[in-house]
Amino acid sequence: MKKLAVCVLSALSVSAYAEDDSKTWSADAEFGLISTSGNTTTSSVKAKLDVSQELTQWRNQYILEGLYKQDEVDVTEDSVTTKESQTTAQKYFASVQADYKLDAEHKGLFVYGSYEDDRFSGYAYQGTFALGYSDRLFKTDKSRLNYSVGPGIAFSKTEDTVEDDVVTEGVENQNAVVRFSAAYLYKISENAKFTQSLSSDVSADSGENSKTKAETALTANISSAFALKASFTVNHNTHVPEEKKHADTQTAITLVFSY
Repeated sequence: MKKLAVCVLSALSVSAYAEDDSKTWSADAEFGLISTSGNTTTSSVKAKLDVSQELTQWRNQYILEGLYKQDEVDVTEDSVTTKESQTTAQKYFASVQADYKLDAEHKGLFVYGSYEDDRFSGYAYQGTFALGYSDRLFKTDKSRLNYSVGPGIAFSKTEDTVEDDVVTEGVENQNAVVRFSAAYLYKISENAKFTQSLSSDVSADSGENSKTKAETALTANISSAFALKASFTVNHNTHVPEEKKHADTQTAITLVFSY
């Protein structure tokens, strides 16, 4: 499945370059860092790169995300308690969506591929390949709503487990899904905006996992190129390994560089 994910993302990237040598790019590079010491010692890093490419016949979007967190925890061994730094969050995500334009507006046919490695989710990896229809539902002077919907395949593998020194390999799985995504933007002022994004890979079989991600964010410009972003993100899986929670939430304040 890892090879499939790499092939999908590579194939989608090729479509971006096959259309035209004159490319129009725009990107948001997002970075946040938190470090504390004293009674509590912790450090966390969040980074995201969101790149859009507008060609004559194609509209492409590339997303890379990473999250890393380390905390100092109490470890007790032989009745002796010591403090030890441990990784408590480590997550990487990559996706590509290529939209073939059907008209001069926003109607299109899309191909989408994603791959996620979340060390503490109970899954060794999760990914999706989908295709379908994309469009803009509405646009006003201050707001707009884009969406895409179509069938696809979700693939995943649960983490290996160890019990009494016996290693049980994780289970690989593939299932049919319907992918839906939407992105809403509202301009509060010339220097501030509200955004809401939602994506969901809904399994055609109620016994299989459905995955949903939603981000609510408020962004305020501090210069022509830099902005501060406050966001709240929820990742939800309907089926998770034992002792794992269905939802992960993340609250962050990051610096965004746009070009």
